[in-house]
Amino acid sequence: MSDPVIESIRVARLAVPLSRPWAPDVMRVTVLPVEVTCSDGVTGYGFSWTPTIGGGAVRALLEEDLVPWWTGRPADPSLWADAWAHVHEAGGGGITTIALAGVDLALWDAAARRADAGLAELLGRRHERVPVYGSGVNLHYSEEELIAQVERWIAAGHRAIKVKVGKRDPCEDLDRMRAVREVLGPDRALMIDANQRWDLATATRALELLAEVRPAWIEEPLRADDLAAHRELAGRVDIPVAMGENLHTVHRFREAVDAGAKVLQPNVVRVGGITPFLEIAREVAAVGATLAPHLLPEVSAQLTFALDRACWVEDVEDARFSSLGALAEEPALEFAEGWVSGGPRRGLGIRFPEGVAS
Repeated sequence: MSDPVIESIRVARLAVPLSRPWAPDVMRVTVLPVEVTCSDGVTGYGFSWTPTIGGGAVRALLEEDLVPWWTGRPADPSLWADAWAHVHEAGGGGITTIALAGVDLALWDAAARRADAGLAELLGRRHERVPVYGSGVNLHYSEEELIAQVERWIAAGHRAIKVKVGKRDPCEDLDRMRAVREVLGPDRALMIDANQRWDLATATRALELLAEVRPAWIEEPLRADDLAAHRELAGRVDIPVAMGENLHTVHRFREAVDAGAKVLQPNVVRVGGITPFLEIAREVAAVGATLAPHLLPEVSAQLTFALDRACWVEDVEDARFSSLGALAEEPALEFAEGWVSGGPRRGLGIRFPEGVAS
């Protein structure tokens, strides 16, 4: 029997409301379900995703450029590099890689369904469970709301949490982080995330103050594109620098390592899907840096189960697709006491309702 080829690809667009808004103007995320039908009768389900802007552009790139290119070709995710080369003129990363992720995830889902296996089993499961840290988009929270969130994470069994910093006055950040550290106690890990809000001088001053609360890492202290400034900051502070959610392709991650980043955070959709994520994970392991996938725990947990080294999985409060009631098929993952375990019996186990409807 010949290898299956792609017969059709259909793309939809869904608005998924957030139960806890990420900011006053971020009330929902855009999901683009992608359905790939193969010549052997197997259908794979993937998706692309963007929190605020760009959903229409991603869908247009999929339908106008990637669907015609991939239709009739082998249903094989190893063609990712060829597909990336095809759309590279529109950009080496960003909208192009986000669009590629939709097809790549669907092809991996189809491969796992064809093998009658879950994704972790298809890749070769090495871990039955991996640790989860509680994460929040909470810079707009009052101190009382922030502490209440930290207390919910502790009650859920998390041994590590991540909160936002980046107030206009770094002293206000310090006051908030002192309050968080007091609730956490000395033994739980505290990670902080500035979401690219600082310049080099502000980051240096802020981190000198925030060292008091012993952050495990500082995430995106500077604009992610400015690797020269990250290199300078890494030489000035002792707190490990984390970045990656706004990097695309293995090339940008290599540059981040060269710039002094110690924690690398690929987002499986933003880097282009499972195929490039696995390549990035291998590169991170080779240099001895820490891998901490960004968001989308339903997918990143399954991938982490198959990595040589276990790593943290980020679980943003009330942002899992399953917790938002957005899925028609769920991946059967169990999040409990600071760990995630389980996984789907077949495929990715992630499918949105009426996945081909506009």
